[in-house]
Amino acid sequence: MINTTYQPIGITLGEPAGIGPDILLKLIHEHQFHRPLVAITDVNLIQNRAALLGFNPIIDVITEDDLKTLKPGPIHHIYVLQQNGLDEEVIPGFPKTDHAQWVLNTIKKATELCASGHLGAMVTGPVQKSIINDAGILFSGHTEYIADTLNNLYQNTDDNLLVPLMMLTSGEKLDHPLRVALVTTHHPVEKVPALITEALVIEKVTSLHKGMKTFYGIENPKILVAGLNPHAGEQGHLGTEEIDTIIPALKQVQDQGINAIGPLPADTLFTPRHLEDADAVLAMYHDQGLPVLKYASFGSGINVTLGLKIVRTSVDHGTALDLAGSLKADHSSLKAAITEAEFILSHKI
Repeated sequence: MINTTYQPIGITLGEPAGIGPDILLKLIHEHQFHRPLVAITDVNLIQNRAALLGFNPIIDVITEDDLKTLKPGPIHHIYVLQQNGLDEEVIPGFPKTDHAQWVLNTIKKATELCASGHLGAMVTGPVQKSIINDAGILFSGHTEYIADTLNNLYQNTDDNLLVPLMMLTSGEKLDHPLRVALVTTHHPVEKVPALITEALVIEKVTSLHKGMKTFYGIENPKILVAGLNPHAGEQGHLGTEEIDTIIPALKQVQDQGINAIGPLPADTLFTPRHLEDADAVLAMYHDQGLPVLKYASFGSGINVTLGLKIVRTSVDHGTALDLAGSLKADHSSLKAAITEAEFILSHKI
């Protein structure tokens, strides 16, 4: 029987030559969490990086069966679920393609353990996408890889595929959390208008609404939806996507009882008057929604993936290869990501 009170949080460190190991070691050196933390990694990586950085953590190597009965450890402590396959020496700052499959294996293992209930949530460290692709592995990002893993695990078909929704949140840095989800993610700006369909907007608004309810316990979340064009199209004079696509989509979800307001001009949407009683914002594309959030909470922001059957949060920064092994990496985002995962697990329906 799995003890859901202390359901552990799994942590993947991402690129082993990056700052993932560093920020975990710095964090456990000064902070203790309410749930057990389990690093899904190679214990040698943790030990070697700890020695380099001057830390002496308490490391307990565990098995999957142990996950059912873990209790939170003291400060300086980390559980490690050993993941073999990291055979080559890891040199901080110098990633190797030989490590790429191992990195993906750790993410897959964490995903599977969340799906089985052995982990309550997973928190992911930064990966080096270029190295994974250079290894001949087609990889567009954590979010898509986790969704594909779950769809394969559940044997989902096209009729019931899990479709992830990328949402970034400011964490504890702001008095009122700013949560920004995206209709489209990593696409060239010139392709964005064609990607925004009525069906896609409906899908993303609905997913955001469900995520706010199930993850955060907000019964009737207020969602602000940005327009695509300047001034939300200015009644069609600055573009017709609002009239042709976004407004009809919002009418449909509003008829279903979803409290979605818009389309609003993005330049004034992100002002206190609009945000003070909003639970989330839905932006049309990456650089419409995220600059404001990163300005407000850079270094402590969090990526939360909605639309899946598991809880996954992530840091909002990259591998910072130039800082690896130097004690200079900031661990604030990892702390915020774990804290957010704990918050979701205590509020989710």
